[in-house]
Amino acid sequence: MKIPRVHSWDVDYREAVRIQEALRRDLVVRADRFPERIGTVAGADVSFLGRNPLFHAAVTVLDFPSLDVLEVAVHSETVTFPYIPGLLTFREGPPLLGAFGKLRTVPDVVIFDGQGIAHPRGLGLASHMGVLLGIPSIGCGKTRLVGEHGEPGEEKGSAIPLLYEGNPVGAVVRTRRGVKPVFVSPGHDMGFERAVEIVLACCRSFRLPEPVRRAHDAVNRARKGLPVTPC
Repeated sequence: MKIPRVHSWDVDYREAVRIQEALRRDLVVRADRFPERIGTVAGADVSFLGRNPLFHAAVTVLDFPSLDVLEVAVHSETVTFPYIPGLLTFREGPPLLGAFGKLRTVPDVVIFDGQGIAHPRGLGLASHMGVLLGIPSIGCGKTRLVGEHGEPGEEKGSAIPLLYEGNPVGAVVRTRRGVKPVFVSPGHDMGFERAVEIVLACCRSFRLPEPVRRAHDAVNRARKGLPVTPC
């Protein structure tokens, strides 16, 4: 997969915020443009150990709707940008782009383990990466970054709005009965309802959607020095 030219990652806090604000102008949040038919869904995750600056990223591409694994790409890279809430992409973005660059397949949509527009500046990891890659994207976080919400119903598929400063930025979604909900938000070129629909369609027996779960497994194997295969 060819990676378009992107901005510099060697920046300070103020420049990182400026980059986010500039990229936000290219962000698309809408449901109508995204095609009804999806052939592939990718999942992306990053792992590192303690203060070790070596970050490991994995992207898995799954057939949709069967969710059979078609391809796995991993990439490791040293990261120097400090941990700053709201600027996660400046730590995880470089190794993720390295992993995407190793893919043979360009996925129809990517689900990121992180936030989309549910972010203080409206440009979380999924939105930021979606804009850079030019691929429809969804944020599916295990925890909330911003916003307020109630509690969704206990049944799988129950969802309630996630509001930030009075505006909808995503949904709190129960992907499995009896487990904690996830926080789903549009990334780029994606609408609210479609994002929830795709995440739920990708959830089988686990809390996380299969593309993200598979990426999580792959990146942890890579971090441990174990072989990573597409099955």
